[in-house]
Amino acid sequence: MTLPTALSAPETDQAQLPVRYILVVDDSAAHRALLSRLLRSWGFDVTEAATGQDALAVCALRLPDLVLSDWMMPGMDGLGLCRAFHSIRGEAFSYFILLSAKSDGAEVAQGLDAGADDFLTKPVNAQELRARITAAGRIIRMQRELAAKNKVIGATLAELQSAYATIDRDLQHARRIQESLVPQRVQDFGRGRVSFLLHSCGHVGGDLVGAFEAGRNRIGFYGIDVSGHGIAASMVAARVAGYLSDRHPEQNLALEHRFGRFFALRPPEDVTRRLNDRLSADPGVEEYLTMLYARADLDRGEVCLVQAGHPRPLLIRASGELCFLGNGGLPIGLLASVHHDRLTIRMEPGDSLLIYSDGFIEAELASGCLLGEAGLRHLVEIGLPGQKGSEFLDDLFWRLTEEAVSGDGMPDDVSAALFEYVG
Repeated sequence: MTLPTALSAPETDQAQLPVRYILVVDDSAAHRALLSRLLRSWGFDVTEAATGQDALAVCALRLPDLVLSDWMMPGMDGLGLCRAFHSIRGEAFSYFILLSAKSDGAEVAQGLDAGADDFLTKPVNAQELRARITAAGRIIRMQRELAAKNKVIGATLAELQSAYATIDRDLQHARRIQESLVPQRVQDFGRGRVSFLLHSCGHVGGDLVGAFEAGRNRIGFYGIDVSGHGIAASMVAARVAGYLSDRHPEQNLALEHRFGRFFALRPPEDVTRRLNDRLSADPGVEEYLTMLYARADLDRGEVCLVQAGHPRPLLIRASGELCFLGNGGLPIGLLASVHHDRLTIRMEPGDSLLIYSDGFIEAELASGCLLGEAGLRHLVEIGLPGQKGSEFLDDLFWRLTEEAVSGDGMPDDVSAALFEYVG
């Protein structure tokens, strides 16, 4: 078997090419010698093997960039060598060219199915062989560049996953801290009771609800919704919680110390003004918040409230009559000086007042519309019979998730406070 005269050595520096080391496998010593001499004349580093087993032993010591293997060999043929070679090369990429006198389509397909990257018929044409090696070099270069990039991506992904795990642990801890701001689902004040609902759309959120007592049968309760979502909103919410803390009355903006002996509730409009002054004066706080704050006299059943951009509260009479209250008002933290009008209502034993965030009324329905006040009224009417306190709020939230397109994964924080007047 004779090969045409060798082509001249390529001008490109062989050390810079992706194909430098070639393994020639053939049981014919003459054919191995001819191929090897031709390849060496082109500047390649060549090793010979007479059998498939010998070839695998060579590959175990040094993996070739390209394998030229005869198909028909005693013992392990070219197909078997091709399969074994792919199993030992691991993540490294090497090219495998199968040589055979067979040239029909079925035989070529069989060789390619075994894992061969290319196919050459014997006798081998030198020019065609050189062109196939050049093409193999382009593929090897692309594969190795891709493998290198995948390695960088894998390392980067591992770093990102580690960073995400750290962030996730921090957020879980932040969530527990935020949940501690509302330690009780229900606060019983004797003649009145306030129940709470708080669901963040992420690990942490910007909604907050709470209540506190000042003196006999005088309570304050509120709901706030900080603009945006996530960590920044939750930090502002935590800050506001400190301004309305029932644990530290001396720091509570809604309380004033009288006669050096006791704390009393400030007028609701004074509370929102003081909170607005605190937030708007801080250049580090860009968020604003909506708020509904109420002061209740449990002896008289009188509730005074202010609405600072928060959704209108829903008055639920013991008779089942429902009425939305208020006309809006500016959010807190937008302007340096604001005033909110006070609204006073008289409640009878058995009446309730529902404060809720816009996560309720802005929930998207399957129809494409928002729930709105009408939809909230409907959900409340369904849950009214026989349900009170936190049970009523949990059922209300469950019905909301059933109605909303997004289901349990609400796109916005959802919170509510239900004040029930016992009298």
